[in-house]
Amino acid sequence: MNIHAISRPLSALLVLVLLTAVMNPAMAAPAVEATLYKNPSCQCCDAHAAYLRGYGFDVTVIESHDLERLKSEHGVPPQLAGCHTILVGGYVVEGHVPADVIQQLLRERPDIRGVSLPGMPQGSPGMTGQKQGPFVIYTITDDEAKVYAVA
Repeated sequence: MNIHAISRPLSALLVLVLLTAVMNPAMAAPAVEATLYKNPSCQCCDAHAAYLRGYGFDVTVIESHDLERLKSEHGVPPQLAGCHTILVGGYVVEGHVPADVIQQLLRERPDIRGVSLPGMPQGSPGMTGQKQGPFVIYTITDDEAKVYAVA
């Protein structure tokens, strides 16, 4: 058996696999599990879940008529509330937060409860319309909310 005849195709296959992983980071790492809680009639929440899946998140959607209780249990103050709540990586993510900000949160692992893009900003991921300006994402903590990111 010629070892060179076997090693060349295997080397080429290894290079192809590595290039694919570099070109598509979502394939390189296992999907991050996220649970999105939403009102049953909200369609923009489903659109945000689909958007996150496109960035490699494994999103489970759970419909609930008691989102206020869930938000309260996770320390989301009313002024930071969004239309849905996501639990991911030990954090609460409130509203239509962009995927890159969630990835930043999971990478940096700050000592906070989570982050929020309050309300339902037009043009945010999952929302229709044109973006009207930068999205300001706030920290969710026991103290005063601070700006975490601007997207």
